[in-house]
Amino acid sequence: MARRKLGFWRRFAAGLCIPVLKVWTKRAWTGMENIPRTGGVIIVPNHVSHFDPLVVGYYIFGAGRWPRFLGKASLWRVPVMGPFLRKVQQIPVERGSVEAVKSLDVLIDALHQGGVVVIYPEGTTTKDPNLWPMRGKTGAARLALVTGAPVVPVANWGAERIFDPRTNRLSLRPRTPVTVTAGKPIDLSAWMGAAPSRSILDQMTEHIMLEIQHLVAGLRDEPEPAGLYERPSKRAGA
Repeated sequence: MARRKLGFWRRFAAGLCIPVLKVWTKRAWTGMENIPRTGGVIIVPNHVSHFDPLVVGYYIFGAGRWPRFLGKASLWRVPVMGPFLRKVQQIPVERGSVEAVKSLDVLIDALHQGGVVVIYPEGTTTKDPNLWPMRGKTGAARLALVTGAPVVPVANWGAERIFDPRTNRLSLRPRTPVTVTAGKPIDLSAWMGAAPSRSILDQMTEHIMLEIQHLVAGLRDEPEPAGLYERPSKRAGA
């Protein structure tokens, strides 16, 4: 990524985060060649820790692209933080049926402008006790169906050693090993051109999540589970 193309605020954000991450993590990165160098692309990572967006963002930046993450729209209304998020081109997502449609339009525009949109299909850190991916939500599939943009799976492992969502413990230990890899764009041709019915979106999402899980198994050097971890219902957690 050419330095002159970043602009002041994105250079500032990178300059703020990268030196810290270089000290805090010991990185093992592979598969960067699978992230297209130009054009709109949807990145779909697994989510093991609240820390892994920093790791995944650093990885995408290292691959020569600027990552655009989704965030709760309420953050954009926080003084200082909101203007900063706008300057570094992150994407607010509103809740509710009408507002969700507006958010989808923003994502579509970002892809048409050649941006890299990062969507965590799980929507939150995995609830699997062993941190395997859980069944995803359909947002990434819907966006792929509407835009035809390539969907690139990304797996990360090690961020949970820095912040473990199961214990809420933060480790400040330097040089914590963190591994990230990207797979080839997922073949979704079987569904392209189909109407975005619930059945179609569910099929696409399961295919996407299984591709991510396969990459995670490779990073962990463990046999992958037979299927995806079932998302706990809201009633069960009540």
